[in-house]
Amino acid sequence: MQTRTLGRTGRTVSVIGLGTWQLGADWGEVDESDALAVLDAAHEAGVTFFDTADVYGDGRSETLIGTWLRANAGSGVTVATKMGRRMPQEHENYSLEHFRAWTDRSRANLGVDTLDLVQLHCPPTSVYSDDHVYDALDTLVDEGAIAAYGVSVERVEEALAAIARPHVASVQIILNAFRLKPLDEVLPAAAAAGVGIIARVPLASGLLSGRYTNDTVFAANDHRNFNRHGESFDVGETFSGVDYETGVRAAAEFTELARDAAPGATAAQVALAWVAAQPGVSSVIPGARSAEQARANAAAGALELPDGFGAAVRELYDRDIRASVHERW
Repeated sequence: MQTRTLGRTGRTVSVIGLGTWQLGADWGEVDESDALAVLDAAHEAGVTFFDTADVYGDGRSETLIGTWLRANAGSGVTVATKMGRRMPQEHENYSLEHFRAWTDRSRANLGVDTLDLVQLHCPPTSVYSDDHVYDALDTLVDEGAIAAYGVSVERVEEALAAIARPHVASVQIILNAFRLKPLDEVLPAAAAAGVGIIARVPLASGLLSGRYTNDTVFAANDHRNFNRHGESFDVGETFSGVDYETGVRAAAEFTELARDAAPGATAAQVALAWVAAQPGVSSVIPGARSAEQARANAAAGALELPDGFGAAVRELYDRDIRASVHERW
């Protein structure tokens, strides 16, 4: 497993991390024993970065990680959580009072005195340019509630606004073979500023695994069923905002490219390795619903791809995907 420095946190993390939205909610049911087995398998495979949020299962994901941390003292795992979506997405709710309440809850869930990294969880765009918000976050650092802070964003412009702030440690953004816009400005700006990049939704909600067809049925409580058109949150979080049928067709072609580029590897592993290879990326955070999936994802951290693969990804994106997503996010 390769390791990298997570921006201004100064922490060393695995290039393949673990996203734990699946262990909380919105991806179908995962029972506690299976969730803990996922965390075990990921760590055993070299993963040292877990990403969660206070709203994943109303704290279930954080609580499961807290249980795992207590059973694995000294694991060396960095845990990033997020805050800001426990109330309506209104600018005035991003206050020091609410930040204290949210981080206190996350510290209790995780069983820690100081949170390693707290990220604003895709707040309204205006929040990213508010001096008072960053002052409040600096106060939490001074008080010892958090060690560092970052942001999770939907749009490139939001990422650039955050990167310009002197104490932002990291930016989490959707980056995958179906979402290339961050490569143009965000990654270079982050690298120049020493800000870490956490790449989320790296498999386009599973599309890039090549396992789905137009007949695939997702559970009623899976966001890939109930958020196809942005009914519950930003549609870009589901299949990266790509129309499902278009995504299935493009994913089939990506699978062929992956097979040629890395015989013996899965399309998902190639997709993860491609994201990890982008200059400036600190960690890629695929989710997993089983120990087997966690181990397979982690194996991508040692996969090298041929030089021409990136150009093939770009050609596929420009032809089939760009028109529907590039200017929107």
